[in-house]
Amino acid sequence: MAAALTPTPDATTPQTQLPQVTELRNPGMPLDLNWVLGAQANTSAIERRAGTIGARRSVKKAHQAAWLLRAVTCMDLTTLSGDDTDRRVARLCAKARQPVAPALLDALGMDPITTGAVCVYHEMIPAAVAALEGTNIPVAAVSTGFPAGLSPFELRLREIEMSVAAGATEIDIVISRRHVLSGNWQALYDEMSAMREACGDAHVKAILATGELGSLRNVARASLVCMMAGADFIKTSTGKESVNATLPVSLVMIRAIRDYYDHTGIRVGYKPAGGISKAKDAVTYLALIKEELGDRWLRPDLFRFGASSLLNDIERQLEHYVTGNYSAGYRHATS
Repeated sequence: MAAALTPTPDATTPQTQLPQVTELRNPGMPLDLNWVLGAQANTSAIERRAGTIGARRSVKKAHQAAWLLRAVTCMDLTTLSGDDTDRRVARLCAKARQPVAPALLDALGMDPITTGAVCVYHEMIPAAVAALEGTNIPVAAVSTGFPAGLSPFELRLREIEMSVAAGATEIDIVISRRHVLSGNWQALYDEMSAMREACGDAHVKAILATGELGSLRNVARASLVCMMAGADFIKTSTGKESVNATLPVSLVMIRAIRDYYDHTGIRVGYKPAGGISKAKDAVTYLALIKEELGDRWLRPDLFRFGASSLLNDIERQLEHYVTGNYSAGYRHATS
């Protein structure tokens, strides 16, 4: 089972700088407004489909443990607080390096695993880079006036460049919601293209802030535009909105990803973020990805959870599977 958690790079496949990536990056394409404006969303049908995932898909015992371990490897362990310090980030990075207690992994017959990345504010990048030295764990930075994305555009681009220079290999950018709400798809495309260029070799995750886009149709169209502009990932939320990741929103976004792949042959990643704190929810999201996109997307180069407290509950569930007992939550603190 350990070998199945980390994809083996194919020597014939072009590589990026991220060690877990075996896909060509999304180069983007010209804005196709006919495709964008043709995207629709049947809200009632989407909600019905999303409502069946958790009800129909249930995994137990060893199978559940395997799915939870996969969820850990696809996690962006995150701290985005105003009181972040170098020491807090160092502790978070230590947890990213060893997210599950060695005794539990031994009992499960698993080799050591890590989380998919550590996500921090720009100011915390040097601390994260230092704490993760010698590992293959990427440092992701939130940028572009996170979380509102309303700082001057040139400053947002400069912030991306500074974060990359500081050592971030993934940049989580926020789009201007007003472009979506006003239907100015060209402006959104141009903005995303400029941000993608500013990232250089660093992968870019486009945060749509779906809870503020007004409709599922807007979510579908914004997803397509960001992918056309070269986003490597599309992400639901900053985690700061009143409504963050939901299953209906996820269904719309991953079907847009599937549509983009069908048209271009390029796989774009997906990251639900905000409000996913329970192990059972992680399994539900993994099941949705498996059913809609297939097994290839169940890898950290194409799927991430944006999470801070999810790991705590996953560890508790794994300990229950191994010992038959639930431990106190404070025994698995992440920072």
